Amino acid sequence: MMKLFSARVLTEQGWQQNQLLTIEQGVIVSIEPGVAASADQAVGTVIPGMVNCHSHAFQRAFAGFSEYASQDQDSFWSWRKIMYQFLAKLTADDVELIAEQLYIEMLKAGYTRVAEFHYLHHNLNGEHYRQPDMAKAIFSAAATAGIGLTMLPVLYRYSGFGQQPPTQGQQRFIHSLEQFNQLVSDCFTLTQQYNNTNLGIAPHSLRAVDKTSLQTAVEHVRSLDDKAPIHIHIAEQQKEVDDCIAHYGQRPVEWLLANAEIDQHWCLIHATHINPQERRGITASGAVAGICPTTEANLGDGIFPTQEFIAENGCFAIGSDSHISVNPVEELRWLEYAQRLVKQQRAVLATEQQPSVGRFLWQAAALGGAQSCAANTGEIKVGKQADLLVLDDAKLNLFAASDQYALDSLIFASQNNLVKDVMVNGQWVVENGQHISEQLTSDESDLASSNSTAERFAKLLARLAKD
Repeated sequence: MMKLFSARVLTEQGWQQNQLLTIEQGVIVSIEPGVAASADQAVGTVIPGMVNCHSHAFQRAFAGFSEYASQDQDSFWSWRKIMYQFLAKLTADDVELIAEQLYIEMLKAGYTRVAEFHYLHHNLNGEHYRQPDMAKAIFSAAATAGIGLTMLPVLYRYSGFGQQPPTQGQQRFIHSLEQFNQLVSDCFTLTQQYNNTNLGIAPHSLRAVDKTSLQTAVEHVRSLDDKAPIHIHIAEQQKEVDDCIAHYGQRPVEWLLANAEIDQHWCLIHATHINPQERRGITASGAVAGICPTTEANLGDGIFPTQEFIAENGCFAIGSDSHISVNPVEELRWLEYAQRLVKQQRAVLATEQQPSVGRFLWQAAALGGAQSCAANTGEIKVGKQADLLVLDDAKLNLFAASDQYALDSLIFASQNNLVKDVMVNGQWVVENGQHISEQLTSDESDLASSNSTAERFAKLLARLAKD
């Protein structure tokens, strides 16, 4: 049991002063007024940890490799071609190292859980792994880093609408339904072996699966867990919308709502190009909209109609996707700024109940992220998992730091990382801005520095750049 005193903590009731949090087996069992002397540890400002609803871990090593202009008009599709060439070089050990580095970066930035949209399944010559070696690499990386993991094996069968055969660059993603369901069962077993993990699935997109594949895969994972999260890329690019209309006679979200039993355990990733009817359909279904502002901007995807969606009580979460940025503050900042640019207004994503844009965004995204992962987190509340962040009050106090403005300053004013300490499932994984793997004694530092995650990752990037 741990007793943690917080001078200021953001709970479901709002900011509370001088609270004593009692944590047992990773869960908050009480929150009550107290004094620092009664606690095992005393900290300042505490807020809920953020959930990253959409991650392709291996793409962290790809960040920065695709920003050169080509002779053609560059787009998501030209970026994808370069990405395929890059991932063809990666081994299972490479994937584990990349994910470990990424998850450490996530934790230090304030993400305490990640939904891993995992689709790099096979080895370098395309042979199917009977045991889920690539998936094990992700589980192992999350355990080493200490982040909560929602594992989402990706079903990828076709290269385009109409069951087009996969391209050479997609061979490492492809499964038959039988192979995929076996992988899901194997990953379900792994969740019993690794702490703070759960399992869902990710039918990649409507262009990569057909109706039968989609329904069969959902049925299988729901036989293992009836609340298993289902994530899917949907309507990310206008070309995808046009191709879907040409094949099905319906827009992607329109078709999905009509042909699948969408509920609160679904997360629609990049539902960028939707019309008002589709938007209202998502809200009515209870599904989460997974928005990844920095990646969507980097790829030129477009802008999700966030203001209208929130006005209709839509639920949203944020993700870092391709990891061109690994920073929840930046995702939320650009979620708001994109709306300001479109609407030519300020303070767009606030509500009558919560006029602070920063506080609304942080709390809504944390709760939406938890819903997207079927995770018992997202807020600081009795009965919830103790996933929390301690902010650096010395840095925060250089801006408007009162209760009314604290999260606005966090998101919109500071350019420095204000996350000081991070707790996941009742365990400190970041202290004073350092991940536990970086906290070495002076005797250990010289020996370990050359073998640190960051150092090994830097060597991997150098090798990939040469290949």
